[in-house]
Amino acid sequence: MKITFLGHACLLVEGSGKRIIIDPFLSGNPVAPLKPEEIQVDAVVLTHGHQDHSSDAASIALSNECPVVAVVELASLVGLSGAQTIGVNTGGRYQLGDGVSVKFTQAFHSSSYEVDGVAHYAGQAQGVIVSMGDKVLYHMGDTALFSDIKLIGELHKIDIAAVPIGDHFTMGPDEALLAAQWTGAEHIIPIHFNTFPPIKQSGETFVAQLEKQHQQGHELAPGQSITI
Repeated sequence: MKITFLGHACLLVEGSGKRIIIDPFLSGNPVAPLKPEEIQVDAVVLTHGHQDHSSDAASIALSNECPVVAVVELASLVGLSGAQTIGVNTGGRYQLGDGVSVKFTQAFHSSSYEVDGVAHYAGQAQGVIVSMGDKVLYHMGDTALFSDIKLIGELHKIDIAAVPIGDHFTMGPDEALLAAQWTGAEHIIPIHFNTFPPIKQSGETFVAQLEKQHQQGHELAPGQSITI
């Protein structure tokens, strides 16, 4: 499994002959290393509807003739663009191919999606478990700390977790450390920080704290990758 950080909370995940982009926020993001038209994927996966996670979902899906996989309410709203969508719900799994699947888990966060400048309720925010062969990624999405992260870690053999640390809109670094520990993952990628002033945090400090609890942190710059 190869994971490329594309800024904010966006990850490009490759493995077992498939490419998935999670939470594409590229246009309008000054640190994004790629433009939406440069993305080649087999599916777009959304954790929730907020603009900084979904703004390029429809355009990428349309240009790649691939589906947007999201919770049912959000999928319906994205589908108004003409993009192909697949609606799922919390606890459900979508199979993209042999050995490749996306499972949705709960997250504690709000969710809305704009259509023609009007914000609409976009269902419950989600985390996603991406399985590619024998490797598993847990992208927490935007979330507060909640105790069932420990259960999610017990139910899935998670190799790497993407954990929001920005505070203000999600949990902050201290709670993110506990969330990371609960996943049981060997590798941790901090996400959702330093894009905007309210979520300014030190990724270096967070990674150093992870080492103290025997986890390997990876503060990826936009465009950087890790292969596990």
